[in-house]
Amino acid sequence: MDFTLKKYTELITTLKEKNYSFQTFEEFIKKPKNKVVILRHDVDLLPQNSLKFAQIQNKLGIKGSYYFRAVPESWDEDIILQIDSLGHELGYHYETMDTARGDVDLAIDQFEQHLNEIRELVNVETICMHGSPRSKFDNKELWKKYNYLDFDIIGEPYFDVDFNQVFYLTDTGRRWDGHKVSVRDKVNGSFEQKYHSTNQIIKAINSSELPKKIMFTFHPQRWHKNSLLWAKELVLQNVKNIIKKYFYV
Repeated sequence: MDFTLKKYTELITTLKEKNYSFQTFEEFIKKPKNKVVILRHDVDLLPQNSLKFAQIQNKLGIKGSYYFRAVPESWDEDIILQIDSLGHELGYHYETMDTARGDVDLAIDQFEQHLNEIRELVNVETICMHGSPRSKFDNKELWKKYNYLDFDIIGEPYFDVDFNQVFYLTDTGRRWDGHKVSVRDKVNGSFEQKYHSTNQIIKAINSSELPKKIMFTFHPQRWHKNSLLWAKELVLQNVKNIIKKYFYV
């Protein structure tokens, strides 16, 4: 079965066995290693799932980056502090062009407020936009008028990663070729994305097909140990993919 905690652990373990280093996004921005994986996690829902990911990584002696939304279904201060205590990077998953309904000045005020709130808990040096697939507003457009560097932010993946050098893999749509149904979680890069399942990626790692630099984006709410929750996520995501493809993409 794909999209289980067991399969996730197998994926990470395979990368380790093939001598990939692991860096947080912050570490990669400051001093990128040559053969490296960045594990990015968008905490859209079910933050307890992200804590499980963080615990698995901690047992394997590696670190990832976790981006929390400023909404009740993501923002859990206890879990934010627990993930931070395990040595992972914490960041802000901003969506204020959506919540401000396109009012860029209101959006930047909300951005600064939420950034300050998470910084009261943990250190934050990087941010990442939330795709907001049902919204007509692109959260990245906030930076057409403003500059996140003015807020002591050193990096945003969609602006500060050369995806001609870094292979981007995201589980958007509960599949690894979800760019076909994704509204905004997609990048322009030179690498061909031909993998659908986690098993296909694991096979490619074992055969040394993957590039030396990779960014994985995980949405931990899609990954379950409980079979009922796993089946529920499978059905709901397949419905969402159809809606996104025909009404938004």
